[in-house]
Formats: sequence, structure tokens, C-alpha cells
Amino acid sequence: MSTWLVTGGAGFIGGNFVLRAIAQGVKVVNLDALTYAGNPDTLASVQDNSLHVFVHGDIGDRALVSRLLQEHQPDAVVNFAAESHVDRSIDGPAAFIQTNVVGTLGLLEATRDYWKALDRERSDRFRFLHVSTDEVYGSLGDTGAFTETTPYAPNSPYSASKASSDHLVRAFHHTYGLPVLTTHCSNNYGPYQFPEKLIPLIIARALADEPLPVYGDGGNIRDWLFVDDHCNAISRVIEQGRVGETYNIGGNAEKQNIEVVRTICALLDTRAPRSDGQPHSSRIVLVEDRPGHDRRYAIDASRLRDELGWAPHYTFEQGIAETVDWYLSNQAWVERVLDGSYRLQRIGAAV
Repeated sequence: MSTWLVTGGAGFIGGNFVLRAIAQGVKVVNLDALTYAGNPDTLASVQDNSLHVFVHGDIGDRALVSRLLQEHQPDAVVNFAAESHVDRSIDGPAAFIQTNVVGTLGLLEATRDYWKALDRERSDRFRFLHVSTDEVYGSLGDTGAFTETTPYAPNSPYSASKASSDHLVRAFHHTYGLPVLTTHCSNNYGPYQFPEKLIPLIIARALADEPLPVYGDGGNIRDWLFVDDHCNAISRVIEQGRVGETYNIGGNAEKQNIEVVRTICALLDTRAPRSDGQPHSSRIVLVEDRPGHDRRYAIDASRLRDELGWAPHYTFEQGIAETVDWYLSNQAWVERVLDGSYRLQRIGAAV
């Protein structure tokens, strides 16, 4: 039985990954600081599962991380822990540097020391997988896609902090030999996503009969990746990826933001129609754009496909329908998330 130390495993992607790993028989030691986006409710179904060990703590706490590594002897460390919302990084970049850069450094140092003390067989088998984002590559024009060799050009404090952590991970491989893997994903969506991101925000505001804000002209393009497909890809990279390599993970689903919002509205028109009979799309409103808003992201995931045989299972149409249905069936989860610290307000407008 494998044991993985997963950081940030109470967040959106991390939580989905933990649930999936445990269902496949992996023991997970789940380290999460439980910031505003970390939600223990996401893990309710595995609360009493012997394969799940939850630890409340910070990746930058070197003593804690070292103790967990020694106590549980994991075969892999999977680093999801990060401040991740661009708008919040505009309002307060310091927290992103502290967690994404300084915290990752502490995690790398503790992991390096643990790995160096392993016997040869376990040392060869061990992996450190760092989960990153396509935003480190900057913005694309009308054509082309990000590959693993695209030069870094981060345009927000968030993406700059993730680019910095990527470089640290690379450096620890080349300097110390730590067996690392890095993944860059496109925009994730699905169950358990904190309702500050576009898709759950629009669902929540539509159900609250509030205006549906869309930045700029709505023409910003993202490649949408259903979270279960992302988690499947990460597991594949841990088990089969080449040490020291980077793998891009995309959903093959480029959509304009306005198109995504209209799709959600159409689904809600049939599943949760407005009391006044008007379509949900009538509440769409274009608002002032985010400062430095990247125009287009697109992922070339051919390395992952060709080397490891991975491809997304969900089309966007399948994934978005499943996502809307999940939020409609889990309003109690949403209500507990919206505890007063975040009330669907606009953030990230500061310049």
C-alpha cells in the first residue's frame, strides 16, 4: 500500500485528489492550514477512514513536516498547498509569496532531508510532485498553445509566486537530485470549488437572484479542465512520469468566459428557473476588467498523452452539467462556506 503526504488536501483540487486517492487504496496524510479556501466538509466522507490522516498545519512549518515524514514514511509528497486566486493576489500579494514561495521552500528542504536518508530502493521509488498552473506562461494570442518549453512570463502576483515555486522545485532536482515532477494545469472546475472562482460564483449568484458579473467584454479564453480528469492525470504522473520533467494538463475545452456563463445560465433555466420566468442570462452584466487580465490560455497536453497515455474523460458539456447538478444538490455545503468572510463580493479591483 502506498502512502502519500498531500499538502493542501482540504482545498478544491487537493480535496478531490484526496478523496480519489483514498478510494483507490492509497493512505493519505493530509496537511492543510485551513485558510478560507480549505474546507473540512469536503473530507466528511473520509473522516473516519483509516486511510486518511488529517493534520492541521502549514507547509512552512519545517519541524511539523519533518515529523510527519518520519512518522508516516510516505512514498510521495504531492504539493497542492497554495494561495491560488488572482484577484486576491492583486489585493494582497504578500500572502502569496509567503505560502507559495517561502512555504514551498520549507517543504522542499524537509522533503530533501527525508529523501536523502531513505535506503536505495525507497529513494529510487520516492517522488515529489509539485502542482502548478498554466498562468506562469503568461498570455497567448489568438493562436497557439502552451507547451512544457514555453518561456515563463507571469503577469499577476499569483502567477509570479507560482513561477518562483516552480523554479525552486527545478533547482532542488538539479542541485540535490530530489526526484521531482511538476504539472501545469489549465482552469479547473467541478465539485467543492470555493465560490470565488468564475463557475461556482456564477451558480451561487444566479441562485441568489443577483447580477452575474463578467470581466471586460467577456472574451477572455480559458481551457477548462474537469477536476476529476486533473486528479487522474496527477496520479498518472506520480506513478509513471519521468523524474525532473514537467507535464501540462489541459481539458481540450477552450471557452470564452461569456460562453461559460451563458452555458451555466441555460442549465439553470431548466434545473432552477427564476421565479419571474426570465432567463438567468438576463442578469449578466459586464464589469470593469481585472488589472492585467490575461487574454487567453490554452494547453498542449500532448506530452502527457504520448508518454503516459492520459486524455481527459469529460467533455466540457458533461463536466459543466455535473458541476451545476452538484452545487444544486449541495447547497448546505455552499452555505457553510459562505460564513461571512466572503459574500460573493468583487475583489481584485485594486491597482
